[in-house]
Amino acid sequence: MRWDGQTANHVDADALPGLEERGSVLDAWPTPGFDGASFLEVTARSALNHVAGDGFMGGAWTINPYRGCQHACRYCFARKTHTYLDLDAGADFDSRIVVKANLVEVLERELAGPRREVAAVQLGTNTDPYQRAEGRYRLMPGVLRALARHGASISILTKGTLLRRDLPLLAAIARDVPVSIAMSIAIFDDELQQQVEPGTPTTRARLDTVRAVRDAGLDCAVFAMPILPGLTDTRAHLEPAFAAIAEAGATSAIASALHLRPGAREWYMAWLRQEHPHLVPLYGRVYGGGTYAHRDYRDWLRARVRPLLREHRLAPVRTSAGTGLAAPPRRATQLPSTSGPVAVPAVPTLF
Repeated sequence: MRWDGQTANHVDADALPGLEERGSVLDAWPTPGFDGASFLEVTARSALNHVAGDGFMGGAWTINPYRGCQHACRYCFARKTHTYLDLDAGADFDSRIVVKANLVEVLERELAGPRREVAAVQLGTNTDPYQRAEGRYRLMPGVLRALARHGASISILTKGTLLRRDLPLLAAIARDVPVSIAMSIAIFDDELQQQVEPGTPTTRARLDTVRAVRDAGLDCAVFAMPILPGLTDTRAHLEPAFAAIAEAGATSAIASALHLRPGAREWYMAWLRQEHPHLVPLYGRVYGGGTYAHRDYRDWLRARVRPLLREHRLAPVRTSAGTGLAAPPRRATQLPSTSGPVAVPAVPTLF
């Protein structure tokens, strides 16, 4: 998606009735209450995205109401997608938010059309559907109702406490279709969280949202990720983190190391060099210039996290190909508690 054909006099033959001559970009302006942010409202041609391939999300259907994200997480893997719009992956991604203003109408049309075998849909796979812009545009209730009417299961991953607004609706929908909710909570240090995720709700507010989801009668997974090498991979950080996740009532949890994809890599590493220059050599060894952490580091991290999941009786998050979190999580009671201290290997000498 680029801005081709989005001039004021462009005629869009595929647009909804009445919008043919308005152009794809409806408007863009700074908005009171959203200092430093501007919204670019567009008329989307499609709401549903089908993920090709046979990888983790191969075959999945996704919906992204927004492009760009006010949560401004320095590590966000979706940053590079803003460059497809001739915007930058740094400040523009955080502050110039593309809003698919007609999303609900397009989704209803697509679901009603022929050859749409949409059994499960994931939200929050690219940018957060419950970022602050959702408080203004309120796209999610219409999306959720449309999917429920179609009978599609719904998976939501978010950092946004605005999710609480829609919990009564989600609880009602869950009586008819599977609903899976996961809260992303990566950092359990308030100062570090505000540095790395400056636009997100606090960790405490997100834990309170986990409690609210459980009080609404729904399961709630916690994505305690990404783990940041040298910053959030210590026992001093992880042990209270998983204790807090369990205390909030999460039904399952998962953790994995930071990915440094192009776009995110440059933005995150610039911050790291400024704030934690002593860690730059560590990242060179862990990532070696690539996207994923070295396998030895991932194995070491997995061995550190697994005993904490057992100790706090947190089931691992279960996913299934093409449906993400749509597979209902196992109950925590299926995990036995440990009977004593669990040996954890030392940090590999490579790092």
